[in-house]
Amino acid sequence: MGKLWRSLSILGCAACLALVAGTSAASAATVGPLTQVSGLSPFTSCSGGPTAGGTNFPNSEVEPSVAVNPAQPSNIVGAFQQDRWSNGGAQGLVSGSSLLSGASWFESTAAFSTCEGGAYDRASDPWVSVGPDGRAYWVSLSASADELTSAVLASTSTNGGQSWSAPATIISETTPLHFNDKESVTADPNTPGTAYVVWDRSQFPSDSASLNGLIHSFAFRGAPYLSKTTDGGATWSAPQQIGPNQNIFTIGNQIAVEPDGTLVDVFHFGKGSGRDNPNASFTGVMRSTDGGQHWGPPIVVSNNPVANDVDPDNGVPMRTGADVGGGIPDIAVDPGTGKLYVVWEDSRFSGGSHNDIALSTSTDDGRSWSMPVKVNQTPVPVEAFTPMVDVMANGDVGVTYYDIRNNTTAPGLPTDYFIVTSTDNGATWTESRITPTSFDDTLAPNSRGYFLGDYQGLSNDGTSFRPYFVQTNSASDPTNVWTTTVTP
Repeated sequence: MGKLWRSLSILGCAACLALVAGTSAASAATVGPLTQVSGLSPFTSCSGGPTAGGTNFPNSEVEPSVAVNPAQPSNIVGAFQQDRWSNGGAQGLVSGSSLLSGASWFESTAAFSTCEGGAYDRASDPWVSVGPDGRAYWVSLSASADELTSAVLASTSTNGGQSWSAPATIISETTPLHFNDKESVTADPNTPGTAYVVWDRSQFPSDSASLNGLIHSFAFRGAPYLSKTTDGGATWSAPQQIGPNQNIFTIGNQIAVEPDGTLVDVFHFGKGSGRDNPNASFTGVMRSTDGGQHWGPPIVVSNNPVANDVDPDNGVPMRTGADVGGGIPDIAVDPGTGKLYVVWEDSRFSGGSHNDIALSTSTDDGRSWSMPVKVNQTPVPVEAFTPMVDVMANGDVGVTYYDIRNNTTAPGLPTDYFIVTSTDNGATWTESRITPTSFDDTLAPNSRGYFLGDYQGLSNDGTSFRPYFVQTNSASDPTNVWTTTVTP
């Protein structure tokens, strides 16, 4: 089903902030007007099945993903969680897409949950990607409310996200011994009809153990798995474990495809005595040079110390990418040179007091990585969180993130969204403010803390970056997805 509705805009912010030393305000990126993508929930008449002791937040949209169609750059395909639950997942997933460069937006669904006409109580972790032929891929983590059943589902669209195929089941398990989590999809930019889905499949030592308890125990394991399509999503290969699971867990797996066809899977991983051990927390990659059939051993990009993201006024957790196993990384590849960029939250630059945004690069297909550098330009020592990175065909790089530099002691938590851009391959960075006014993060759905999403969306149309992100609105309409253009 699809729905076309009028988009809303508010005044954008051009060249708001340029705080990089040696960079003038005149060279800051141009930020266009903000456009609202999401509307009120289409699931208001849906009960959504068992609550499992959770609280639902109607009219809340969180954790968006976005991709621009390389065959038709005016086509923007996005997706997000709709009506988040406090104890995991959402009533369903909604696609918010445009055929007119964001002038108007379609909403559609793909039967990932019961509220969408599917078989699972809840859906989460939306991710979209578009191939060189214009075919869009959309994946979901679909699960029962008690989390005993978990599945990775995939749907495709050939009309720019206006409608979607019935989901294909890549994996589905009903067992407390395993949970499939944090999937992503990458359409191969070099080969039409080919796409890769990766996720982590947890392993628990006992069928009587608590999921929430074990997720922080020494016994937790989470091996990366992969499935591949070569026929545009009509069929998917049997799930294949692509990494070790002895004394290691991974989360946030995501594949980047190099110009020479090399696959680079990035992830956060931990090893040794538990997920919460700061001395066993890393960002890493694995490489495949044969289309995903065989993978090399994990390569450490960097260790990954993280602090707890909390509201400094009251200590309430801020649920960010750093809350999930230590830090969800994001990866992007320069389509011309093959240079890789990875970003994540990291507390090393503050001596452990708060997280900033770290970036590391590779110029040899992920074999070796540069020393991490801080790229957020936050002028005061406060949290910066949930980074995303993207690279345009001309080599321009963009990194988006939230921070709370405008917070005061007054009630609420003023939060803003920023982007830093580089036109010299990451040598220097210039910051621009995306949100013209701060929004109050305390209005966000509470899911182990104020929750905007473990990730946000960032793509580009060849000329401008396309952030696709969440900000809060009101108690009755907690969060919405917004987008804009950022032209370096």
